[in-house]
This record gives sequence, C-alpha cells and structure tokens, in this order.
Amino acid sequence: MELWVILLCTLVSLLLGGLYVLGVFRRRRPNEPPLDKGTIPWLGYLLEFRRDSSEFLKRMQRKHGDIFTALIGGYYFTFVMDPFCFGTIVKESRSKLDFRANAVQLVVRVFGYKPTESTPNIVHAASIKHLMGDGLTVLTQATMESFQKLLLFNLSSGEKRVWQEENLFHYCYNIVFRAGYLALFGTEPPRGAGDKDKAEEQDRLHSNQLFQEFRKYDRLFPHLAFALLPPKDKREAERLKRHFWNVLSVKNVWQKDNISGWISDQDQLLAENGVPEHMRDRFMFMLLWASQGNTGPTAFWLLLYLLKHPEALKAVRQEVDKVLRESGQEVKAGSPPVTVTRDMLNQTPLLDSALEETLRLVAAPILVRAVLEDISLRTSSGTEFTLRKGDRVALFPHISLQMNPEIHEEPHKFKYDRFVNPDGTRKDFYRNGKKLKFVSMPWGAGVSTCPGRFFATAEMKLFVFLMLSHFDLELLNEEEEIPAIDISRWGFGTMQPDHDIRFRYRPR
Repeated sequence: MELWVILLCTLVSLLLGGLYVLGVFRRRRPNEPPLDKGTIPWLGYLLEFRRDSSEFLKRMQRKHGDIFTALIGGYYFTFVMDPFCFGTIVKESRSKLDFRANAVQLVVRVFGYKPTESTPNIVHAASIKHLMGDGLTVLTQATMESFQKLLLFNLSSGEKRVWQEENLFHYCYNIVFRAGYLALFGTEPPRGAGDKDKAEEQDRLHSNQLFQEFRKYDRLFPHLAFALLPPKDKREAERLKRHFWNVLSVKNVWQKDNISGWISDQDQLLAENGVPEHMRDRFMFMLLWASQGNTGPTAFWLLLYLLKHPEALKAVRQEVDKVLRESGQEVKAGSPPVTVTRDMLNQTPLLDSALEETLRLVAAPILVRAVLEDISLRTSSGTEFTLRKGDRVALFPHISLQMNPEIHEEPHKFKYDRFVNPDGTRKDFYRNGKKLKFVSMPWGAGVSTCPGRFFATAEMKLFVFLMLSHFDLELLNEEEEIPAIDISRWGFGTMQPDHDIRFRYRPR
C-alpha cells in the first residue's frame, strides 16, 4: 500500500512539475504587464513569432498596448514598445538586467564557441583599441587597400568603358565581405621576389571561395539560431562549422601577412587566459560572422535605394566628387585608383544620412535582457510596471522607433537627407513634443552596443564611395520594384532581400 502511495505522489509531482514548466500556472501579478500565453502550452507564440516577428508584435501591441508579456518557447518575454523606456532598460546594471546569458547560448549554438568570463573584456578592449580612434584609421587604410585589390585592380590598365552586368545583392555582399576579411584576417604572403601579383591573385581566389561557403552558412543561420533546422540542414551546418574552424584556425591565420591588431590581440589574450587552441579557432569564426555578416547586405540596400532615387544618387555623388577634388584626386581613365582616407569619410554628411536612413529601414535587431531581479519600469504615460525575475525583457526598435510615423514622417519612404539639417548638422527628432534620445538603434544600445559599428560604417561608406566615384551604375530594369525582405531574418541585424536584382556598371 505504501509503495502505491509513493508512486502516486511521484506521478502527481511530475505532472504538476510538467504543468508548471508548460506555463499552465502562470498568472499575472498586480502591476505586471498584460500577460498572453497563447493556446499552446510551453510553445506559446513561438511559431507565430518565428513566422513573422514584426506582424506578431504589431498585433500584440494593438491588443495589449506598449508593454506586454508573451510566452515564446518556454520563456516569458516582456516586449517594451515605448521608446521613452529604452534609456532606462539599456542603462540598467547587469546585476538586474543581463544580456550575456542569451548571447552565450546563441554563440555556443551557432559557432561552437564557449565564452569564458574574460571573453567580453577581451573583445571590448581590442575593439576600443583597433576599431575606434587611431586604430580605426589604420584599419580603414587596410580596408581601402583590400577594395583596390578586389574592385579597382584593373582600372589603371585603361579598361574600356564596357557595361558589365551582375546581381546587385551578390555583388555587394561578395566585395564587401572579402575586403573586410582580408583587412582583418590578413593577406597571402609573397613567396619570393616579384611574387606580389601572384599573392594578390591568391587573395582574390581564396576570399571568393570563403565567401561561397559563408553564404551557405548564412542562409542556414536564422533557423540554426532557433534550433529549428531539419536533420539534413543540421548536418550541413555542422560541416560548414568544421570547415570554418579549419580555414580560420589560429595556425592558418598566423601564417598570413598584415593581420589586423584586432584579430592578433584578441587571440593572444585568449591564449594568455588559458583558452585552448581548438576553442580559439571557433572564436575566429565568430569574429568573421560578427564583422561581416551584416555589412554586405546593408551596402546592397544603400546602393539600391540610391539607384532607385535619382535625386539621392545625384546629391551623394556630388558630395563624393567634391571630397575627392578637395583631396587633390580625380578619377580619369588610365589613372591610378583613388585612395580614400578616414578623414575623407568624415566629410560626407549626406552619405552618412543616406546610410543611417538605410539602416532605419532594414536593420531589425531584437535586444534581449534577462531579468535577474524584480524591477520597476515607468512608461512615458506615467504607468508603472513590474518586470518579473526570471523573465526576459525585449526591445524591437524597428517597429517602435524606426518605422514609427509619430517619429519619422512617411516611415516607409527612403529620404536620403532625413537625418541631416541643411547646414550638415545632425537633425533632432521628437515624439509628442518630447525630444528622443534614440531614433534608430541598428547597432543596439548600452552595454550591448556593437563594438565594431565604426569600422562597419567605414567599410560600407568606403565601398559606396568607391562605386560612385569610379563607376556609372544603373538598374537593368529601372521600373522593377524594390525586393521584399526575407522575414526569416527578423531579429538578426540587417534583413536580406527575398530575391536579387540585376544592375550594370562601367568605369566612369
């Protein structure tokens, strides 16, 4: 009899525990945001959220208001859509709101790298040193040399002004990825006197091969991040991981010339902190994706928007030509390619605004923090909510800031000068008469702000600067609509088009 009682109690305990995990007993407490668990235990709204995050959040906002909590895949996410609350959340201490727990899970799943306690500090220190200030000047020069090697290497031969046709997305992503890769991870060393040309040809060949494999992984990335890959794709993802761990191994990287300080310093510091070599190989793969996964797609959108808006293309090209003239350079048939410096890139307010406008339209990161203790959050209307310990709080600036018609007039339109005043200064933005601190958040914010944002900006501006200064550009079909976005990539930085678009170019 006692045995049956024990078994019955055990079964009841397991049943209650299972129901608790599934979220059956979760109830909204006083002062907490509206709670919506959906109809499917544990899963909640996972399928709808993954199908189209933007539409899901818009629907929930209409239903519940600017702050609400939803069950998504076993976790309770409190989405904050009030932009005046963003500053409080991104500035909150890590003891209360921590972004690293989610980041660590993602990094382990998609790159196989297990961060140590020292990893964030190593990345931060190296980024401050090499991706900003004087370090950025050096890296911008290295990137310029990479673009000359990939984009401009045959212009000085007096190549005839013949139109060449390409797929715009593939072209932009390919060139920008390869230039960034060579600038960061180093170049092929010449094997002997007079072998510089052969080494550069090897760089072009190797970087292109690497890009082809990177694109295969890039296509799998969104579903891999959510652990939703079918078995066949999961095997392919594992194959690609091993490929990149090998190609980007510290053993191979250290055989290159011109390795950036950003790469070399981080590897040395990881080694000094006892991180084994095989794990440092995986760290290299993470750095490649972090630095090059969004710059090429963003450059595509920027160039496409300029091509679709002739007044924008004309204004930005005039600005580029003016900066060139003031630097004493001129684009002429048969002359050496121009050299663009960081100082020159700092003299392009219209290009800056066009890039920021592009990011406003296509950058859609989701910023997530783990709630480590109950905290209070006051909205702009004065309502105070309590965020529950153990939940997650999430910001989706693409909807609440970047596409908000109360902040940006005609938010779905590309306006190249939206962010700049006539005198070249930065424009301020308001909502309900109150000035906003954040008006676009493509790089994140607070402690999770992208440390490579200045290098990424320089890389994209360099590419567009060179394309506009050296080439005539046009779409093959000027009436073709701008491609729709691939909604599977919501939440992972810059969105990608659901199909490519043809363009042509020739030397000016």
